[in-house]
Amino acid sequence: MKSKSDKTKSHPRTASKDVNRYPRGLNREKVAAIIAHYENQTEDEAVTEDEAAYHNKTVTMMGVPVELVPKVQKMIARRSG
Repeated sequence: MKSKSDKTKSHPRTASKDVNRYPRGLNREKVAAIIAHYENQTEDEAVTEDEAAYHNKTVTMMGVPVELVPKVQKMIARRSG
């Protein structure tokens, strides 16, 4: 019969395996850090970050009709290689 202390011991195999699939260059730790960054960001910091992205001269922000999004994504993927 197991003692009470045996029941409270953690078994090393009980740790859950990460079943998520991450994009190249990301893993569980990096995703957790990104989530923590945005969850801890103040509203002013978020606005500043959004404005900086909007004024970035290396990208263009544009509206795309929802039905065309898959085609645009494929075009960008082909160009990116």
